[in-house]
Amino acid sequence: MSAIAPRPTDTRTLTTGRRAPARRPAGSGPRESIVSRTTAMVVMGIFTLYFLIPLWWLVVASTKDRGQLFSTNALWFADFRFFDNVGQLFAYRDGVYLKWLGNSVLYAGVGGVIATVIAAMCGYALAKYRFPGREAIFNTVLGGVLVPATALALPLFLLFSQVQLTDTYWAVLLPSIVSPFGVYLSRVFAEASVPDELLEASRLDGAGEVRTFFTVSIRLMFPALVTVFLFQFVSIWNNFFLPLIMLRSEELFPVTYGLYAWNSTINQFPELRTYVLVGSLISILPLIVTFLLLQRYWRTGLGTGALK
Repeated sequence: MSAIAPRPTDTRTLTTGRRAPARRPAGSGPRESIVSRTTAMVVMGIFTLYFLIPLWWLVVASTKDRGQLFSTNALWFADFRFFDNVGQLFAYRDGVYLKWLGNSVLYAGVGGVIATVIAAMCGYALAKYRFPGREAIFNTVLGGVLVPATALALPLFLLFSQVQLTDTYWAVLLPSIVSPFGVYLSRVFAEASVPDELLEASRLDGAGEVRTFFTVSIRLMFPALVTVFLFQFVSIWNNFFLPLIMLRSEELFPVTYGLYAWNSTINQFPELRTYVLVGSLISILPLIVTFLLLQRYWRTGLGTGALK
């Protein structure tokens, strides 16, 4: 019968007389305290309310008539007149609001698609081709990300006025098709998701560079391209300073600038107050719908860019 081997004795127990604390498993991080978790939840709750309360107020105010805006509870409903307000808004001045909404869809939709395609081509070329000056071009693009759009509005106005393109659709559309951030994100994603071996196989099969890009590479880059499109779409939709400088004709206004023009004349035309509120609520609906439809793609693209 074999003897039982004695349990090894911890030398720290012999020297100090106390048992050594149990070691944590490898890879386990510091334990999160209840205080830090509660503090984080409180801070997030406060900021959530900070962002949601104005939106809730806008929804509530859009359901009231002009006389109830200041005579009833600002954060709760009174007489529900939302659909009546929408009908009056669409009928005001022969439906000029719908014209502005269509202009915003044109500027943001067409500009976002063209900007995405151009950014994808530039980012793909910077990622997959070796040519002199490649890094210098990329660094210049990164510098363009740091330049605010408002700083470029006045130079753009001077350039467009020289070629007599101010107060036209092109004055807002052409500056919107350039996205330095889109070029950066496209390059990062192309390096990570488009393998060189796949491109070599496509070339061996006889496909040209343009065909390889549009049939192979652009499918692998699709999550990043959706992210670029969403950023550019929101940026163009919310753009205010460029239309303010470039446009003078009311029929060319985007919805943001049109609502600003109404809001600046509320003292002379008090009925515009309700129209501005309802129009502001309707103007954010296309953004919400676009994000909800494309969210599963843009999360992947944004996460890849951040990790890179």
